Amino acid sequence: MTADALNLLLIDTDGAAVPELAAKSPFGPFASARCSGLAEASAQLAAQHFDAVVLAARTVEARKLLAWPGLSQAVTDPAVLVLTTDDPGADLAVRLVRAGVQDVLPLAVDPVDALPRAVRLAVERKAQHQQTRKAYATDLMTGLPNQSQLVEHVNQLLALREREPAPMALMAVRVEGLSSAEARLGGESANVLRRKIAVRLRMGLRASDVVASVGPDAFAVLLSKFQEPHDADRVAAKLREALHPPFPIAGSQVSVAVAIGIAQYPADGKDAATLLRRAVGLAATSAAAGRDGFANVAERGPKRAANDEQAD
Repeated sequence: MTADALNLLLIDTDGAAVPELAAKSPFGPFASARCSGLAEASAQLAAQHFDAVVLAARTVEARKLLAWPGLSQAVTDPAVLVLTTDDPGADLAVRLVRAGVQDVLPLAVDPVDALPRAVRLAVERKAQHQQTRKAYATDLMTGLPNQSQLVEHVNQLLALREREPAPMALMAVRVEGLSSAEARLGGESANVLRRKIAVRLRMGLRASDVVASVGPDAFAVLLSKFQEPHDADRVAAKLREALHPPFPIAGSQVSVAVAIGIAQYPADGKDAATLLRRAVGLAATSAAAGRDGFANVAERGPKRAANDEQAD
């Protein structure tokens, strides 16, 4: 492995395997790790940094990626490409790209030239996207700080903690229900739902804490200081409760489920990238809780949060 090698994670799923990329391709060099299945992929993504993730899946399995808890984990930092065994159709391809995937390609893509080229260009596009986001301090959809701004803030706070030691925590909040809301009610309704989720998260925290948008279905919460380690768990429970009541969206009541991963400083990491990767990984591998079925909502009657209308 050279200093310039791109670090790749190749993910095989049932019935589909990523072809081996030529290590000495003109678009490389590449250093590849391979895993089988989405659960193993989530563990690998939580353990180390990858420049790109290449995932092979039959089309029926590719559709399940939209509900894979690890997708928000995968698109947080690496470029992600999905290879399918047949034509996924425009709808699935567009939805995957909107979820953060860089490209959707046929599994039969040439591994000698076309696939290495696609991987390299995806990595470059991801880097350009991240540079563009750095020019803006906020996520335009929610008004929250974006991932780049969050990382900068965490690094500044960590520098302070070296002089004034105190525990802090970074939480990743994974939300299930956004993609189904988009499919049922449309893209603008899903955007309204994200804004309302942001409002409830912000209202449940102290002014000194930070909420950021780190993906299409993921948020991060920085607890800048607390007294006891279990305080982070207490705040996480409070945030779950805040997101439990259904959201009024386009005349419907939309429920979401939430999984929260907590990375504490200094036990789980001493830099922003490590803490965020740890938190996102834990959120991706945790079962989401709190989503109610529509029948239950109808039987109980709509329950609204007082601050919902602020996000319209």
